[in-house]
Amino acid sequence: MKYDLTATVNRNRVPEVTVQFWLIKLMAVTMGETAADYLAVNLGLGLTATSLMMGAVLIVALVWQFLQRRYVPPVYWIAVVLISIVGTLVTDNLVDNFGVALQSTAIAFTIALIVTFAVWYASERTLSIHSIRTTRREAFYWLAILFTFALGTAVGDLVAEVFALGYLTTGVLFGAIIGAIALAYYGLGMNAILAFWLAYIFTRPLGASFGDLLSQPTEYGGLGFGTIVTSLLFLASIAGLVAHMTIVHKPVDVKFDEPSQI
Repeated sequence: MKYDLTATVNRNRVPEVTVQFWLIKLMAVTMGETAADYLAVNLGLGLTATSLMMGAVLIVALVWQFLQRRYVPPVYWIAVVLISIVGTLVTDNLVDNFGVALQSTAIAFTIALIVTFAVWYASERTLSIHSIRTTRREAFYWLAILFTFALGTAVGDLVAEVFALGYLTTGVLFGAIIGAIALAYYGLGMNAILAFWLAYIFTRPLGASFGDLLSQPTEYGGLGFGTIVTSLLFLASIAGLVAHMTIVHKPVDVKFDEPSQI
């Protein structure tokens, strides 16, 4: 590909996949689980009011993110935390308010995610997160992220509650699945894009399981720290890591002749 020095600068709008990326993502999904429970249950707002409120906040955060047209750590990770909360609430509403079984919910979000990836690939010919340089690609990216959170919530609750494995066993199970994905990628040459999205999906039930383990009362199989303490603990950890990433992050400008074909 030829580079045109007069072309428009296009920066990737999402972060590189690093150890810090996975740490913050795991803590974000854990906080999404506990924060959703805190707002809906502990504060007594209820699922409907909490969902409407957090949905509105998420829309504002995503508009802010889209306006950046590049990766800005605080803006991006605020959107991730909020979409984690909303993804949890979407599944909880379907199950608790509308009586949809967790099995059906998991299947529905699996189909929704597959359709999103299919349309994304048909439109852009790639699912790589290393080339999220246009508004259309970023829209596909955030829609996929929302469905991964909703799907992960449904699968995590299905295994922990319906299959009665408990929070700790469920967390260990999904941790082992992620370990197997890492082994397949590093040792067996698994496709990088497939490995990334599978790991992204399964970190949601992993984080949610350990979030429930920490926050739920002991009589329900948890450690009894409560949703407030657990949420604040992970929020502080996320804030610290994002602050560090903001300080060290230096965006790289890359010029392309046709940004839509990257």
